[in-house]
Amino acid sequence: MLNERNLKDLLYQEFARIGKSLSSPKRLEILDLLSHSPKSVEALSKATTMSVANVSQHLQTLYNSKMVKFRKEGNYVIYELADEAISGFINSLHKLSEKQFVEVQQIKQEFLNANLGMDGVSFAELNDRMQKGEVLLLDVRPKEEYENAHIPGAVSMPVEELREKLSSLPTDRDIIAYCRGSYCLLSVKAVEYLRSQGINAYRLEKSVQDWNEFQHHMN
Repeated sequence: MLNERNLKDLLYQEFARIGKSLSSPKRLEILDLLSHSPKSVEALSKATTMSVANVSQHLQTLYNSKMVKFRKEGNYVIYELADEAISGFINSLHKLSEKQFVEVQQIKQEFLNANLGMDGVSFAELNDRMQKGEVLLLDVRPKEEYENAHIPGAVSMPVEELREKLSSLPTDRDIIAYCRGSYCLLSVKAVEYLRSQGINAYRLEKSVQDWNEFQHHMN
């Protein structure tokens, strides 16, 4: 019969399985990308600048620890998070790391310092200004991420499409761009470009997950 010590050892051994699967920076990046939408191995390869073979190996490790699941669509294998709770876990990991490690804060500051003039916009201000029709919210992530989930009222305009669609943007409203959160530079690039074209553009550091959390607290 198992005693209390044996049970605890078995329990923490199972907990450690997830810990081991998170020991790779690249696997953390893959989970972060999948928290925004399901993606093919090829799409993950492009986003992480890893070979398909390396991505597949990391995905297998994550699959073995039940962090991801997959399905086949034609010739493609599509991966997604095994549970929505994993997205919240990754978000909490980011926040904890930023709180505990000054290096994370410094890296984040370097992102922002390299793009002077970027103005943070709070959720409360965004919510108020959206309701008044004072701003246009742009989701500059890839379309599949927008289709998977987005902030209500946001218009999908992937950063690579900004140049060709510039003339369709209103000139009588501020533009606020968001992407995958404070560690994503897609919105930084978008704001830089829009400002270079004389448009009042601002960056929202937060992500769709942060918006959902904000709405939950508001309700």
